[in-house]
Amino acid sequence: MSRLLIVVDRTKDWAPYYPSEDVLTFDQYLQFSAPANSRVRVINLCQSAKYLSRGYYCSLLAEARGHHVVPSVMTLNDLSRKGLFSLELEELDASVVNWLEAAGSAIDPASDERNATHEVRIRTYFGQTEHPDLKPVARALFERFPCPILEIVFRRRKTWQIESMKPAAPADLNEADQDVFATAFDRFSSMVWRKPRTRRRYRFDLAILVNPDEEMPPSDAVALKRFEKAGRKLGINVEQITRRDYMRLPEYDGLFIRETTAIDHHTYRFARKAEAEGLVVIDDPASILKCTNKVFLADLLKNNKIPTPKTLILSKDQKDAVEQVVQELGFPAVIKIPDGAFSRGVTKAEDEASLRAGLKDLFRQSALVLAQEYLYTDYDWRIGVLGGRAIYACKYMMVKGHWQIYQHGESASESGGFETMPTYEVPRNVIQAALNSTRLIGNGLYGVDIKQSGNRVAVIEVNDNPSIDAGVEDLFLGGELYTLIMQEFLSRMEENRRR
Repeated sequence: MSRLLIVVDRTKDWAPYYPSEDVLTFDQYLQFSAPANSRVRVINLCQSAKYLSRGYYCSLLAEARGHHVVPSVMTLNDLSRKGLFSLELEELDASVVNWLEAAGSAIDPASDERNATHEVRIRTYFGQTEHPDLKPVARALFERFPCPILEIVFRRRKTWQIESMKPAAPADLNEADQDVFATAFDRFSSMVWRKPRTRRRYRFDLAILVNPDEEMPPSDAVALKRFEKAGRKLGINVEQITRRDYMRLPEYDGLFIRETTAIDHHTYRFARKAEAEGLVVIDDPASILKCTNKVFLADLLKNNKIPTPKTLILSKDQKDAVEQVVQELGFPAVIKIPDGAFSRGVTKAEDEASLRAGLKDLFRQSALVLAQEYLYTDYDWRIGVLGGRAIYACKYMMVKGHWQIYQHGESASESGGFETMPTYEVPRNVIQAALNSTRLIGNGLYGVDIKQSGNRVAVIEVNDNPSIDAGVEDLFLGGELYTLIMQEFLSRMEENRRR
């Protein structure tokens, strides 16, 4: 059973809008109790959100009752701390700054003169605004500070900044604002809390985060459909979502990220929010943090005696970086930025000249760069590990005439061949290296890249959201691979429910 509640100070605060039994006054919400195991979403529209006010207590009580509330207590506290939202807008779309410049220098109708001001005040409604040029700002702020109505003051000093933000309520709106608010609320409420009939027969709801426009996603469209099919056979409703569905996360029991992850990226924010909401999450935030930065990972593996290629961490200000690589690694050497993916940001230096040029280029992108000894192999092992056990194994062949498994051109990317096999046919020391390295990360889903040269095994990296494409990683197990992963979600969601 699910329910969406709208909490206001007084009944008349909702008078301009359609009457609904889901609208409660604050005093009514105090007495409200929901049936066991029901889902309740609360939209807190009380007038004051100051500490210990009705609005503050509304969010506090909602969280104590296990209700998902907007805004949360954390959001209310964050909005009271200017340092958290002081935002320079130079990095945003130029149309935002242009709009602020125009709004800040409007013509005074009485004198027909330009009245320059350094302050612009607007309102946003559930991340929406009536000003098209401000949509990127409104959406970004709503994702960071989810609040139904935000009053935002922009001030120009050297650059335009957010001077202040505070929650507002329906009672603060004029007639024109009420129309904008009503439209935004209708869109938001239908987006975050839906009741499709087909979902009632499922025990759990799982969201798969995807980016339809990603050039090289972790799973292709066919694989995503196979995840959905496997989940539904186990009683899990599986639904694909995108970055626009951030506020819908509390609707689900689990989140499966099938989009390339990064720390400074919405995938990490999704993982953090899902974990905070109590969802089962793969990739979890800790795994993203540990895996997506190769400097962190290299240090972690080295300190725990995991076999890796000899690796140096070079600093942008290090005067002897080139000499250190020449002396300790020799040529060829591999240099890479810490957060590259799918072989991007990785260069092979054949001599000192190419090393200097490569480091110069990479240091423009990162203060630290990794240098590794070059290990020639015809293929890289990829061992898929889930919950501490190996579930699939692939050999990824190098692109013909190239030294990597991917080669990126100006118009297209090329990959080498592959061979998928049962894990029991993989050399034991390769499997053990994969398991030992993932134990340092967590118990999620990982893809461990390993080079094998004779008896030597070296872990190249651990991927927090490994590729699972139809006809590649699933070639040996077929549909069983998708079932194994959905079964892991099922077990964890059942454990969550028991707790």
